[in-house]
Amino acid sequence: EVQLVESGGGLVQPGGSLRLSCAASGFTFSSYTMSWVRQAPGKGLEWVSAISSGGGITSYADSVKGRFTISRDNAKNTLYLQMNSLKPEDTRVYYCAKGGRSDFGSWGQGTQVTVSS
Repeated sequence: EVQLVESGGGLVQPGGSLRLSCAASGFTFSSYTMSWVRQAPGKGLEWVSAISSGGGITSYADSVKGRFTISRDNAKNTLYLQMNSLKPEDTRVYYCAKGGRSDFGSWGQGTQVTVSS
């Protein structure tokens, strides 16, 4: 059974930083592209970033490019999202998901990120 457990969210002031983590289990983590997606209340899932199985290829939504960095540690079965220069519009629930931009499937329970002064 795929399990994805996100952590690291919280309340941060505009311009601040947060690092999200996602602990994965129940599948061969190192074999899969992984993504971060986010969701505003009452809205659909929005893809944020993806990283290839080996970590060598990354991609980002235009809205976060240059501010967010995705990474992974396959030895620890963990996915990360470093978020810098946070803006109020980044306030969402963030989920890690198994798969890439066009085919992500399973995701976890999410972690709330709130950017506010």
